[in-house]
Amino acid sequence: MSESKCPFHGSTTTPNLGTQNKDWWPNHLNLDILRQHDTKSNPLSEVDYRKSVKSLDLVSVIKDLKFVMTDSKDWWPADYGHYGPFFIRMTWHAAGTYRTGDGRGGAATGAQRFAPLNSWPDNGNLDKARRLLWPVKQKYSNALSWADLLVLAGNVAIEDMGGPNHGTALGRNDIWHSEKDIYWGAEDEWLGDNRYGDTRQDLENPLAAVQMGLIYVNPQGPNENPDPALSAQDVRETFKRMAMNDIETVALTAGGHTFGKAHGASSEDYKGTEPEGADIGEQGFGWTSSYKSGKGVDAITSGIEGPWTTNPIKWDMDYLRLLFKYEWECKKSPAGAWQWHPINCDEEDMVPQVDGSYEKVLPMMTTADMSIKVDPEYNKICKYFIENPDAFGEAFAKAWFKLLHRDMGPKSNYIAGDYKDVNYIWQDPIVPTPQMSSEKEAAVRAAIAKTDLTHLALIETAWASASTFRQSDNRGGANGARIRLEPQINWAVNKPNQLQSILAVLESIAKDLEVSVADTIVIGGAVGIEMVSGVTVKVTTGRGDATQENTDKESFNLLKPKACGFRNYTEKEFSISTEEIMLDKAQLLGLNPVELTVLVGGLRSMGVSHSGEGIWTEGKLDNSWFKTLLSMDIKWEKTSYNGYVAKDRLTNEKIRTASRTDLVFGSNSELRAIVEVYASDDNKDKFVQDFIAAWNKVINADRFDLM
Repeated sequence: MSESKCPFHGSTTTPNLGTQNKDWWPNHLNLDILRQHDTKSNPLSEVDYRKSVKSLDLVSVIKDLKFVMTDSKDWWPADYGHYGPFFIRMTWHAAGTYRTGDGRGGAATGAQRFAPLNSWPDNGNLDKARRLLWPVKQKYSNALSWADLLVLAGNVAIEDMGGPNHGTALGRNDIWHSEKDIYWGAEDEWLGDNRYGDTRQDLENPLAAVQMGLIYVNPQGPNENPDPALSAQDVRETFKRMAMNDIETVALTAGGHTFGKAHGASSEDYKGTEPEGADIGEQGFGWTSSYKSGKGVDAITSGIEGPWTTNPIKWDMDYLRLLFKYEWECKKSPAGAWQWHPINCDEEDMVPQVDGSYEKVLPMMTTADMSIKVDPEYNKICKYFIENPDAFGEAFAKAWFKLLHRDMGPKSNYIAGDYKDVNYIWQDPIVPTPQMSSEKEAAVRAAIAKTDLTHLALIETAWASASTFRQSDNRGGANGARIRLEPQINWAVNKPNQLQSILAVLESIAKDLEVSVADTIVIGGAVGIEMVSGVTVKVTTGRGDATQENTDKESFNLLKPKACGFRNYTEKEFSISTEEIMLDKAQLLGLNPVELTVLVGGLRSMGVSHSGEGIWTEGKLDNSWFKTLLSMDIKWEKTSYNGYVAKDRLTNEKIRTASRTDLVFGSNSELRAIVEVYASDDNKDKFVQDFIAAWNKVINADRFDLM
């Protein structure tokens, strides 16, 4: 037997060293997404950031940021003497990864510091922007997260250059390693686009970018085809998936490109490796260019070259003015990228060179810019903004604030900041309600107990209400009781006919006792569990009720589960397994593997199963479901895409049925190990207590006011 080249290296720390489990069993259910971001990676696990950020001297931070804006560094000089446009791009690209399909991405975690985002082609040279901010981060330390700083810097930049701004809400917690749960696409090369069906609108869900490694669209046009009309299709679809309508799209595009320039001084062959692939001596810097100085006027980033406006560090109407003043022709940049230049440009519209020299250059537009002139609807909006500059400024400020805060969820997550205290429908507003007195809660419990509602009806309703929550963008959950509103009340997974009759009873109780329906639903779930466990389930009240008027039906419909392993529901056969879909939902709920296991086992033991599969016990909250799962007296046979039947090993008699989301807890070795704990005789009580704890974690997941 040959010896290892390094006798001291016995672990598989590099991807290509040693065959690993995923290589042997690529279809194995990987639970790692439920184990990320634990305290082992967090050097500040003892710090309550929501508390510490309240002590932040925001005035001083803004003063320091404004100093940084014009403190040009030789190692990466400021374009036009001001880093503002650079920081705006950094902020935009931190927030612009958000997508509505699963609520993942966005600026709320500071994820731009880590792979793959720190090395995306679209984020070229933003490593320098974050290094420029390091002195500010270092000074304010634990009271200012990277996530908040990346957002704040862009807002301060807009303000410092005279732009409209609705301020910044603070309260974003940092993560400390790359996210494992976000699917960015299946392509194995940068700028690959194997993510479409038959049309450009048939973009793979939940993706919101046209190519691997881009924030949204290719500025040169679809697959570098400089066709503005085709580009408009991409722009509309991707911005829609970022939660932006046409007005917001035009405002963001025109407002954002009022500032700064693109860099493509020469061939991209001169551009070095991205940060994650760079030599250790680069210390996290990437894209080091060998073209002349490699910076300033010689910089190469996107490959597109030139400024959009006559004064790139000032808020004005020049972007729209120039776009509509001239006819534009398509040409190649020095780096070989498609871009557009004005025909017969007036001297007054020429732009000073980025290094402050006397040289003047042509303004430019990308194909994506040209799309908002060519597309009929975008064109109308542009012309309205040209005629109404104040309306343009306000539309930009609103859309920009939405872009930066969309993934923070309700305003109860805004811990500090200088934001305008206004309400937007995308913040999912809820009428606040104070916590109940113990006497009032007892009255609600008594009223529910007197009804004919079964434990199953109460538990299913409470779970359906709370399990809409997704921690990715802090949307959904029991607060607001939106289960009684469109679109949730008609979701098939919620058993609409049954649900409406249950809600009628609970709403009547809430009205009679003058409490919120949201709290009544949650108390109902607790009462249901108590009926079948004999254990008291504590409830934290204080939820309010949302209105239909403040519920964006289209937006909330994106939360509809197409499959729910917790309830044994699937609307059709999917290309991925139902247990994988359940795992994804568990991550969005913020569950770990133990919590996932006790919740599914507990729900099944109490009779929760949309399909009827997996119901093996008498409807009590105990560990009998796990005991039955581990039985060796039966064998399982597949009956459908998601169905199995258990047969007696001796008689071949059909005993019970199950779904894949039931059986995975016995087949997956990690999950089975957890099941074995709870199936043991001395852990009966532990199971009940752990189930109730996990249940309340989901029930209270959207109670940001309690954090």
